[in-house]
Amino acid sequence: MRIDSIQNGIVLDHITAGMALRVYNDLELDKLDCSIAILQNVKSNKMGKKDILKIDQEYDVNLDVLGYIDPDITVSIIKDGQTVEKKKLALPKKLVNIKKCKNPRCITSTEQGIPHIFKLTDEENRVYRCIYCEADK
Repeated sequence: MRIDSIQNGIVLDHITAGMALRVYNDLELDKLDCSIAILQNVKSNKMGKKDILKIDQEYDVNLDVLGYIDPDITVSIIKDGQTVEKKKLALPKKLVNIKKCKNPRCITSTEQGIPHIFKLTDEENRVYRCIYCEADK
């Protein structure tokens, strides 16, 4: 199989195998008007198998969303067919309006306009808690 290189855009590499569609949906890439290649189960010496997303357009990627989904994703910025920048991710310390609190009594569930904010409370187990009600994510 051959997937052409992109001239200007972004490559999301080292996505855990099977997670490309979640990344696609959480970044709302369906709203973009450009070519997007989703490669799944690509052979990898480092990971065994991995997924890759190629976005054929300059795009302001939400690094917090990517870090929350999979902090091992590599973000490569492509300009004129060359990689000009590579970004490594980490678990974000705070999530703002990325996920919603599932506690029906939380103020974010009962009042409109209040941002959904979660803070990282356990990095090893990737536990986030709502700053308002302490419910975990």
